Amino acid sequence: MKRFGTIGLLIVGFITGIFFVYSCGGGGSATGGGSSWPAPVAATGQITSYAGTDDGALQMGVAWPSPRLTDNADGTITDNLTGLIWLKNANCFGQNTWTNALAESNNLANGSCGLTDGSTAGDWRLPNVKELMSLVDYRLYSPALPSGHPFVGVQSFTYFTSTTYTNITNSAWTVNFLYGVTFGDSKGLTFYVWPVRGGV
Repeated sequence: MKRFGTIGLLIVGFITGIFFVYSCGGGGSATGGGSSWPAPVAATGQITSYAGTDDGALQMGVAWPSPRLTDNADGTITDNLTGLIWLKNANCFGQNTWTNALAESNNLANGSCGLTDGSTAGDWRLPNVKELMSLVDYRLYSPALPSGHPFVGVQSFTYFTSTTYTNITNSAWTVNFLYGVTFGDSKGLTFYVWPVRGGV
């Protein structure tokens, strides 16, 4: 009888948990222009169709806001889709090793790289691979960024992310903005650095 009571409580707790997830927006449709899931996937930006049911035809994912990017006139750019705040100058540090890229990003502060935002050392960081890839616009190349973007110094080349390539831990994920693709590259090589702040 005692065992049955414990199992009964577990079942009630499980059902309550499901109800809580759905009542908080955890359930919902994953089709169409948006979703009520907690972390919906953004649209790629591609609008040209090359086949009847390809990405350009369906344009799945959360639609981009307009404007997508806002120049804050303080050396920063806000991405109105993700809420991330990016350094406007995408080539302030030139090319660095991964270790130096982490340090340069973390030490960035007001007065450097055109910043007048009041930020202090520790506010900025090297973005992870998903954060950096979130900037990619798959309609465009060289650079693969949203049309009319307000960034300066963007290189149609490779940028480091803070994400380690776990199959080979002396490598890290990188993003190449010529076409907007990712690679696993040695942390000892030198690539560009594009700091970010904010996020959850």
